Amino acid sequence: MENLKVALVHDWLTGQRGGEKVLELLCEIFPEAPIFTLFHFPGSQIKAIEEKEINTSFLQRMPFIRRKYRSYLPLFPLAVELFDLQKFDMVVSSSHCVAKGVIPSPDALHVCYIHSPVRYAWNQYFAYFSPQKLGFISRKFIPFSIHKLRLWDESSSHRVDHFIANSKTTAKRVQKYYRRQSDVIHPPVDSDFFQPDDRQEDYFLIVSALVPYKKIELAIHAFNQNGKTLRIVGQGPEYKRLKQISKANIQFLGSIDEGSLLKAYQRAKALIMPGEEDFGIHALEAQACGIPVVSYSRGGALETVISGETGLFFLDLSVDSLLGALDKLESIKFNKETICAHAQNFSREKFKERINAFLQEKWNDFVSQR
Repeated sequence: MENLKVALVHDWLTGQRGGEKVLELLCEIFPEAPIFTLFHFPGSQIKAIEEKEINTSFLQRMPFIRRKYRSYLPLFPLAVELFDLQKFDMVVSSSHCVAKGVIPSPDALHVCYIHSPVRYAWNQYFAYFSPQKLGFISRKFIPFSIHKLRLWDESSSHRVDHFIANSKTTAKRVQKYYRRQSDVIHPPVDSDFFQPDDRQEDYFLIVSALVPYKKIELAIHAFNQNGKTLRIVGQGPEYKRLKQISKANIQFLGSIDEGSLLKAYQRAKALIMPGEEDFGIHALEAQACGIPVVSYSRGGALETVISGETGLFFLDLSVDSLLGALDKLESIKFNKETICAHAQNFSREKFKERINAFLQEKWNDFVSQR
């Protein structure tokens, strides 16, 4: 694929989560490729991304974009369609919202690495927009707005030549909502950076965006009840509400640097994942540090956690179910080497090999059919 003009498209660049870790490796695979993104908060990304040519949409200049970018959701489809990609031979989009809806040249190959179909519009609509959470005006405006987004989201899926899903869970949603097949290539974990340490402290850890579908409230109620120390890394619109319902044994650390995150993983008794994850890269980061994971038994965790060997599952989204798993955890002696070895199956090197092989195959097929 030498000498190809490649464009990378990513929804937005506001923080460092699983999607940005995928984008980082796409930047390594295509070092000359520019990035197109709805908006970018300078300094929010690692150096390898910040140094790239980053093209933003008109949303970058909108008022209060840093604090209120979710309020501009109805404009996201228009913004992504206004990117001029006509000079590129290949478009690789990294999408959990609207990035897959760009309009490529008719002579270009478009491959989408999809983290999830738009959560706001599909499987997590009621987690974000249940009537109890909306004011009078929002109850009139949001359902119509999201309905229009669903129509656009499904129709724009046909602009993608091939989907790569980050998990079997996401692949099922792509099939359900778009009626499209997708290949599964799991996201990478930086197992060179995330390494075990002998020191351990008496606390449990959550690393997550503080948004409704992550079910952080469930874990808070459980730890309010058992009194054990829980540390929560992350930020989001649920922060104030979650902090208000938390007792003193629950600590909110906000956003922390990678070195502090590494120490937080290494010294924790276990990582808690209380909600259904599309994939859940944090589960692999914890396992790379030799730390077991306690997760809800649905979603991407079923593809990354081995019950009884690298973690445990709880079956119901209830406080009692989570507390039962935490009690069981105390009776199991996990082997750090076994947990670390499992995480190596998801290394950055293996991810790059799989993505490269997939893109080369699809490009060869694309050229042969011209």
